[in-house]
Amino acid sequence: MQHPGQSVIGWLRLRGQEALLAVVLMTRLPMPRLPDWPPTLGKSAWAFPLAGLVLGLLTAAVLKLALVAGLPAPLAAGLALGAQVVMTGALHEDGLADCADGFWGGFTRERRLEIMRDSRIGTYGVTALVLSLGLRWQALAFLADAAPGLAVAALIALAMSSRVTSVALMATLPAARDNGMGHRATGVTPVVLTGAMALGMAGPWLLELPLFALVLAEALAALVVAQLALRKLGGQTGDVLGAAQQCAEIAGWCALCALLI
Repeated sequence: MQHPGQSVIGWLRLRGQEALLAVVLMTRLPMPRLPDWPPTLGKSAWAFPLAGLVLGLLTAAVLKLALVAGLPAPLAAGLALGAQVVMTGALHEDGLADCADGFWGGFTRERRLEIMRDSRIGTYGVTALVLSLGLRWQALAFLADAAPGLAVAALIALAMSSRVTSVALMATLPAARDNGMGHRATGVTPVVLTGAMALGMAGPWLLELPLFALVLAEALAALVVAQLALRKLGGQTGDVLGAAQQCAEIAGWCALCALLI
């Protein structure tokens, strides 16, 4: 008979491996080696907000140090955003650019998917990146100048909550390809989605940010991405998941700037 303590330890070990996989997938931070038989992506999706928490804390530290050093808010915001991009390896930005090129650069589903697999970037992708980085930079600089504490809290909260949208699309949309990350991302159960949502909402709630407004703004942004993906691709891909995160984060920044200042 298995000792009750052993079952608890085994459960915690599995959750730890799932959290580790989420951080390894979503960041370029040095992490411990994954086990020889790592958990599936679908089972690890609940921990996406935890990966966001790690990124948010580190990005907030960069912003705080830059402000303490006396740098003006726009420059401090640019350094923080740049650090975040480096820590993620521009993973989500790459997905946004690929989706922009594919969605509007091809006239058939097959051609759109082909364009999204191409490592080259087109006009639509460049425009999407400029808008994404520019809007987030402007919002962060605005908040860092007007309310530095709020800017720090927002970096953490939005890094967590925006990543729930990727889990939601994994749970509700079919894979557009029979291979790739989008295909591996299937199999998200209601329990996994609920766990991700609880963690994602915990950030804004604990940091005393307007939870309902943030959730509504991010959900609407993710819904737009989901509908575009269904209409143009027939489902989700890894790029679509990244685009959803980017659009949700931008929507969250806009909501905060509109409501709190």
